[in-house]
Amino acid sequence: MSWRIVVVSRRAKLDYQMGYMVVRNEEITKIHLGEISTVLIESTAVSLTACLLSELMKKKIKVIFCDEKRNPSSELVSYYGSHDTSNKVRCQIKWLPETKEAVWTEIVSEKIRKQKELLEYLGKEESELLSSYIREIQWNDETNREGHAAKVYFNALFGMSFTRTADILENAALNYGYAIILSAFTREITANGYITQLGLFHDNMFNQFNLASDLMEPFRILVDKKVAAMKLEEFTHQEKMEIVNLLNQEVRIDGKIQYVNNAVKIYCKSVFEALNDNDSSLIRFYSFEL
Repeated sequence: MSWRIVVVSRRAKLDYQMGYMVVRNEEITKIHLGEISTVLIESTAVSLTACLLSELMKKKIKVIFCDEKRNPSSELVSYYGSHDTSNKVRCQIKWLPETKEAVWTEIVSEKIRKQKELLEYLGKEESELLSSYIREIQWNDETNREGHAAKVYFNALFGMSFTRTADILENAALNYGYAIILSAFTREITANGYITQLGLFHDNMFNQFNLASDLMEPFRILVDKKVAAMKLEEFTHQEKMEIVNLLNQEVRIDGKIQYVNNAVKIYCKSVFEALNDNDSSLIRFYSFEL
């Protein structure tokens, strides 16, 4: 099972050699592709061979590229993530509206529940208000309890003056973490043969990752918890690597301890089973140790 997150943060040449990714800079490092789940190209001074990129796609390894500010800006997504992609896409198009709404209701409820648990752990009295929002959630979250919960939640975490649009370190860290989590979900969606553009709730014509944006919602709290604990005075390479390492954090899912990377796989598979079998009770959510 792949588990390595390879971060290339300085000038290097990457190529492929007999099953290995070879990183050439002052030294030569070889990493077997079977161990890699994600490659994060943090520096724009990195060059890669087409052969390596092709092999990474065959192994369903997520490749994330950063811009000149070392922030995730794009990723490499395979056209065909599964041998039966055509059939999976046909099934995706036929998912029943009521089933998608039921799944979305479960996802939103779980997201707010995770937010409440984090606030409880931090001793924030606002957790009681989030408990009431969970009880008030209606079908497909028609009254937007998610939006109301988000305002209360972020103000409790980062202060009453905090807004998600402010140009501050906390938002930079949150956006970076969400981009990393989003990439993990796009990988699993495409690896299972589905397309990311067709979402359950998210339906933005300019968002190529609508489905990933839907499915990742309960996992955002892992990023929130990390950023809230960091007490940021700067947001540089070291802080970014702490956030990237979230994918190697351990959580409990389906009765077992798993790395977040593997929990994403288990959760995504359960969501697809729920959508295809018209049974939202099949979804398996993670729990974390606080």
